[in-house]
Amino acid sequence: MNNDAVMLLSGGLDSLVSLDIAIKKLNIKLALIFDYGQYAYFEEKQAAMNIAKHYNINLKFINLSFMKELCDFQNKNLDEFESVWIPNRNGLFLNIAASYCDKYNYNCIIFGANKEEGIQFPDNSEKFVKKCNEVLELSTLCKPKIFAPCLQFDKIQIVNYAIDNNVPLKFLKSCYDTSKNTGKKHCGKCMSCKLLKNAIKKSKKPELIGEIF
Repeated sequence: MNNDAVMLLSGGLDSLVSLDIAIKKLNIKLALIFDYGQYAYFEEKQAAMNIAKHYNINLKFINLSFMKELCDFQNKNLDEFESVWIPNRNGLFLNIAASYCDKYNYNCIIFGANKEEGIQFPDNSEKFVKKCNEVLELSTLCKPKIFAPCLQFDKIQIVNYAIDNNVPLKFLKSCYDTSKNTGKKHCGKCMSCKLLKNAIKKSKKPELIGEIF
């Protein structure tokens, strides 16, 4: 069996660190980034391009314009779970990655799930990954396995891994909101920003907040 893989790359902390871990074990043939109508797609796209260039991997852009009606954040509080939940987003992403695996005979999908978000977001949980692997046994011929390197990590552990392994956090984009009107890379107020900021504060290098925010 080969060790060729497809990577789900968002430009966020979890996918960036998952990539850094996975690239030492697997041959990443392709990374996918999705445009599904999210506010910060332009910034996420730029982050993903920088990350893909840094790690020398091929990046493919997938347009899912039909999802825009499913992620309408207008007039919503982006630091609340109910406001940032996108129906079946990760399930769809993994199935698209599995289609590429089946077409090109890759046997692994790299997924940036983590333990902390898995508590609140069921599609980041260990149970979700296990069930998806069971489905892929039947929905594909090549039967790829989902590899989620950060599945047992909380955000603090993920940030500390990045610090210890010189992961290029300068490319990071972990924000639900757009920064076009503020000139800042991260809004500092949405749920994703709050989780990241809290993790950095409690990490080995809290001064990173000044660089990232």
